[in-house]
Amino acid sequence: MRRSLTGFAAAAFLIGAQFGYGEIHRFIPAEYHNTFSSAHAPVLKIKPGDRVITKTIDAWGFDSQGTKVGERPNPQTGPFFIVGAERGDVLIVKLEKIEPNRATAWSGSLLAPYAVDPGFLRSEGLREQQDQTWTIDKGRGIAYLESKAVRPGRIEVPLKPMLGCVATAPDRKEAVATSTPDNFGGNMDYNGVVAGVTLMLPVFEPGALLFLGDGHAAQGDGEVIGNALETSMDVEFTVDLIKRKTINWPRAETQEYIMVLGSARPLLQALQHATTEMQRWLMADYGFDERGSSLLMGHVLQYEIANIVDPHFTVVAKIRKAHLPAKPKAPSRPST
Repeated sequence: MRRSLTGFAAAAFLIGAQFGYGEIHRFIPAEYHNTFSSAHAPVLKIKPGDRVITKTIDAWGFDSQGTKVGERPNPQTGPFFIVGAERGDVLIVKLEKIEPNRATAWSGSLLAPYAVDPGFLRSEGLREQQDQTWTIDKGRGIAYLESKAVRPGRIEVPLKPMLGCVATAPDRKEAVATSTPDNFGGNMDYNGVVAGVTLMLPVFEPGALLFLGDGHAAQGDGEVIGNALETSMDVEFTVDLIKRKTINWPRAETQEYIMVLGSARPLLQALQHATTEMQRWLMADYGFDERGSSLLMGHVLQYEIANIVDPHFTVVAKIRKAHLPAKPKAPSRPST
């Protein structure tokens, strides 16, 4: 993978960097899972530095041909066993490609209860949910809905393909429903999980056991209608490992930002998780102490609300890399 991860201490090192680039695997799923769990047998063993080309199906279990091949909610592709991953490591997942592989998506049509005032729901809001079918036009980079059942009759939005779910197997041998986000990742529904993003997930089980799914052709902040433009995807990703580097919550990097994703209820607790993990990151890897990191965060920290509809809500804390000091490079492979 590209050596663009600047946010980790020099004492940790990337296995893929040590041993070089790996193999390319093409994997077509034959079954899907509705829990994040170490009880599921791995579908493929891959090594740090390997690239995987695969597919995901939509949140209701329909594939690229519109055939139902999985069960709701959010059937997952995987789990992928990463050779060498152990408890206390960090799994690096570089999302190389996320692209809709069919011409339609579906979504709900009413705001979710947590997104609006209770009084509105009681006295003003519509009660009957109606799912809508959207057309995906990849050539124009848009999705559109044409329906006489809504006003105006046509609604058009830009495509921004993303994955709602990326996860490692949870701690303590738990089996967690694929509707749920937590410290292992899961159904975070963050619309910033797009191609080009590098995710960092804690490893709790041997092999990490990577799951992914719940592709969205587009989604607004908060996933406020309870779903998004749900569709199937072609996905490519690369994995790597940081050995003996503990993180408490999922992290992410782009060329511009470092980010932390905290999930909990109430929303305030999700914000606290994301904020605390960001401060830990700054103190561990960027040379700040508690007071210095507090001062920086007090003036440049940004927040996004990823979801307010899942069993746990998700908040993203992020800082522009332009505000951070340069980090030392990871150690190179010793010469032989």
